[in-house]
Amino acid sequence: MKITVEHLTLQYGDNVAVRDLDLEIGDGESLVLLGQSGCGKTSTMRCIAGLETPNGGRITIGDDVLFDADRGINRSPNKRNIGMVFQSYAIWPHMTVFENVAFGLKMKGVGRADVKARVMETLELVGLDGFADRGASALSGGQMQRVALARSVVMRPSVLLLDEPLSNLDARLRHRLRGDLRELQQSLGLTSVYVTHDQEEALALADRIAMMQHGRIVQIGSPDEIYAKPLSASIADFLGVANILSVSRKDETHVGVDGTDVVLEALPFAPLEELRACVRAEDIDVREGEPESGEIRGTVVSREFLGPTATYRIALSDDVDIELTRSKQQRLQLTEGDVVSLSIAPDSVQVLPLDVVNEHWADTPTSSLQEVG
Repeated sequence: MKITVEHLTLQYGDNVAVRDLDLEIGDGESLVLLGQSGCGKTSTMRCIAGLETPNGGRITIGDDVLFDADRGINRSPNKRNIGMVFQSYAIWPHMTVFENVAFGLKMKGVGRADVKARVMETLELVGLDGFADRGASALSGGQMQRVALARSVVMRPSVLLLDEPLSNLDARLRHRLRGDLRELQQSLGLTSVYVTHDQEEALALADRIAMMQHGRIVQIGSPDEIYAKPLSASIADFLGVANILSVSRKDETHVGVDGTDVVLEALPFAPLEELRACVRAEDIDVREGEPESGEIRGTVVSREFLGPTATYRIALSDDVDIELTRSKQQRLQLTEGDVVSLSIAPDSVQVLPLDVVNEHWADTPTSSLQEVG
């Protein structure tokens, strides 16, 4: 089912949690709301679910109007046909897995035979076939989250809302479950809205990502677009770009790194007031020894071994350093104090404003904004 959100506003006293937000989610699409705590992503989801009453705006699923401030429509959560999976598992520990998943169907008066068939089918879908008679209190965290997911899916909702459902799990289990979640969403063709502050999770699960800051969507696009073309330095920083450097303009293709004599070449960028040069750690080439023409001199500050990769911190001056990453095959035997030479290709440097400065950028395809990146 398609979800349409128009001019949504949610305010608590003087605090505006969601600001005049417009959003359209296609039938069968997986949209991830991504941003730091307090940006409005969970508040937006709770408005769609009916758990918050907005101050203004309109929300529809398919052709059904769930909320319309102007017309006084506000359908209760239990009449929206929305499935929700929360950060906390919210399952009943005194019940079996089967009883937990069947509870909502029984409350709706579904016949016993249909309940059994639907529950067993759903348990197989979420990888819990064979667990029907297991007590919920005897499950692992990952299994409990699968029960919570099954309890929502078994109701055959129009849309599925997921509020950081993997954040309580360890890293390996999160990695496995997010793959299972994506596979399930695609196989069922479910329209889903997923809230997270984890950029890796967002990239793995989304058809599109909506970046939120200060109650607004500041950029929306496919994972590839968001990753490759962030519209601001603050978005790039949140997406894991390690090097966000204060700079001053030299000309339309060069910036000077503040606090150093380093000049970086970049693709043409817009005449922005407050600039940052954004460079990913994996896009910097390094070799041992003094620099040659076009290279940058640096001094190794530290090395962090991470198994598949190693991260090096390199000082460009007393006050400015950068981070670079090398794979297992590329690692160098560098120690603190070693002199190195750095090369940064112009197309690896994105010169961006600190924040999204034009409201219309949030609705503009990133392909038309290449001149600022």
